[in-house]
Amino acid sequence: MRTGLYRPFTRSNLYFDQHLNQRRYQLPRIFPTPAHDNIGIGVSAPSLRTPFSVMGLDTLPNLGLYMDPVQVFSRFTWELLEAPEGTLDLGALENTSQEPSAYGTPGEVVAGYQRVDNITDEITEIYRAALGSDVSRDDIFHFVYGQLHDPQYRDAYEADLQKMLPHIETPRDRQRFDHLVAIGEELLHLHINYEDLEPYPLDIEIKNAFDNDEASTWHVSKMRWAKTKDPETGKSINDVTKLIYNQHITISGIPEVASRYMLGSRSALDWIIDRYRVTKDKHSEILNDPNTWAAEHDNPQYIVELIGKVVRVSVETMSMVDSLAGDKS
Repeated sequence: MRTGLYRPFTRSNLYFDQHLNQRRYQLPRIFPTPAHDNIGIGVSAPSLRTPFSVMGLDTLPNLGLYMDPVQVFSRFTWELLEAPEGTLDLGALENTSQEPSAYGTPGEVVAGYQRVDNITDEITEIYRAALGSDVSRDDIFHFVYGQLHDPQYRDAYEADLQKMLPHIETPRDRQRFDHLVAIGEELLHLHINYEDLEPYPLDIEIKNAFDNDEASTWHVSKMRWAKTKDPETGKSINDVTKLIYNQHITISGIPEVASRYMLGSRSALDWIIDRYRVTKDKHSEILNDPNTWAAEHDNPQYIVELIGKVVRVSVETMSMVDSLAGDKS
């Protein structure tokens, strides 16, 4: 039993086994067991249907994370030290770097697996020759994450990103590199550790005098945006500053900029609205109720707190992305 990332900001229980999961690809080398920590960059597969998306993750991702497939580039792999009897060992450790990392110790052995650095010796030498000998492998990883969020990069390679995985030119400007390293590190921390953040201060209006600890008060069936009129067309459109949480609760004060943080074809908050609702599968009649997750965590306000945390992620992400858009160095 594992915890996986089913959709952006939506963790789900998962039974991870070769007999039940038809395609596990390289995930057993990235997250072999719950004891083997790792982080990765989840990049959307080339597609004309889904806009290019990228998200940091530290747990097993669903193949259709953005609805379209996701490909994971992990900071490390975990190599089994002894191949199963009767099999050929193709996992020879070509990269034996033991350079310190903030995310784990390359070369360490945990439960029969060895942590292998995925930033190769070759690319490290190229970056150090271009930028300086003090460039670390973590710096390179953070730079890549920052670069993939850079609006200038996305605009320049928009057509290519619809057809192929990202290609990143070796940087030559140390000042620009350092800026992207700092942004990438901060974004990675923000996106992976979203559940540990302080929720963004929102206005939560409770229509009736309920006890805030009562689970029924915070029960979600299906959230929706409030409506407003477009001043130009007069048509009714979503008011992305106000969320109808349930019949008792309205959440307002959401900054408009939060709706600009897109993952695939939806904003981060739209993913929360889509996934945190009660549904029943037509064929199996299995009920999917996000309120049970809140009950398991003994926190009736889990979902409303999650909304505040994702708002904070969205606002701070767009602030950093906009800073890159204005940086012409």
